[in-house]
Amino acid sequence: METVREDVVEEYSWRDVKVPTLASQSEHRKESGERRGGRDILVAVDHGPKSKFAFDWVLAHLCRTDDTVHLIHAVSSVKNEVVYEMSERLMEKLAIEAFRVAMVRTKARIVEGDTGKAICKEAEKLKPAAVVMGTRGRGIIQSVLQGSVSEYCFHNCKSAPVIIVPGKAAGGESLT
Repeated sequence: METVREDVVEEYSWRDVKVPTLASQSEHRKESGERRGGRDILVAVDHGPKSKFAFDWVLAHLCRTDDTVHLIHAVSSVKNEVVYEMSERLMEKLAIEAFRVAMVRTKARIVEGDTGKAICKEAEKLKPAAVVMGTRGRGIIQSVLQGSVSEYCFHNCKSAPVIIVPGKAAGGESLT
């Protein structure tokens, strides 16, 4: 029987996404020398409606003006230009919405690899105030058999609280 070492650090690739930057109150304070008091909030996003609902929830219930929303999207390969461009457009759209709705800054990163591990690794680097994600809406049996990204992050992200936002089907309504 072979011993498995869990302390092996897996490397992963990523590409930062240049999202539109808009002049905000926090940038004005930075220029005038005032201390920035905002928090970093990590939001896991994908192209699905449950992810969008979690993003909307963050803007409506968690963000303050000086906060920075860090968007993370895990993909199978950051070298695949089609996947990267689709993800980049998503991130740009969300960044504009974040500024328009909550006047917060946004940073975005597309990471390669296992979604749960990538989110936890980013959280470990960033040390955010919270890690927020939506659910896929699977039943209990499917989650147990196939695993769940939100469940993985809930149990393995040690550097920040994990907030799992249930989607509209769980009784919520659109926030924006």
